[in-house]
Amino acid sequence: MMSWLPENVSTYGKDIDRLFYLIYYITGATFLLVAVTMVAFLILYRHREGRPARYTHGNTTLEIIWTIVPAVILVVLSFMSQATWGHVKGHMPPADVHVQVTAKQFNWEVTYPGPDGKLGTQDDLEMENEVHVPVNKVIIVHLKSKDVIHSFFLPNFRLKQDAVPGREIQAWFQATKPGRYELPCAELCGFGHSGMRGWVYVHPADEYDKWVKEHWPSA
Repeated sequence: MMSWLPENVSTYGKDIDRLFYLIYYITGATFLLVAVTMVAFLILYRHREGRPARYTHGNTTLEIIWTIVPAVILVVLSFMSQATWGHVKGHMPPADVHVQVTAKQFNWEVTYPGPDGKLGTQDDLEMENEVHVPVNKVIIVHLKSKDVIHSFFLPNFRLKQDAVPGREIQAWFQATKPGRYELPCAELCGFGHSGMRGWVYVHPADEYDKWVKEHWPSA
């Protein structure tokens, strides 16, 4: 199936895309049905000389139908999306790599734990707007914000999570394809919002090991 969404390179992206297109087709069909009905009514019940206007209080049966049908659709969609939501947001798999991303005006401050594997110690490495991760590994992102609400958005990974001052929020992804992928802010956070742009570099295993050794020779 052709997609106008960014290329999916995460393990759970296909499940999110499936729900997105299902909702898209349902709402699209509903829009067309309503639009065609409105045009038909404009033509059928247009003003005509000699035909008086007639008041109608409505049709109870139709009102019940167009109330129940959307309710049923919403309930079914809720049950269908519950498993995906639980997998992406409610379940945190064991991490292969931890990285801390702190959003501020107007850039991403990325902190990597050093050889001790702990964040907040002297061997941490800090970079600006660059997230380096290995392919096919579970990445846990410890998300923070220094000033205002930002939104950590990885379109290719189907991951979007707000960063809120005073809180640490965890999110995760597992990349399936090496490459460089955009990291924008999806929250209108001020005059520098459009320039708040970073990159996620997904490395093959050997390249990631090389990158680690370049930054931590003792690792």
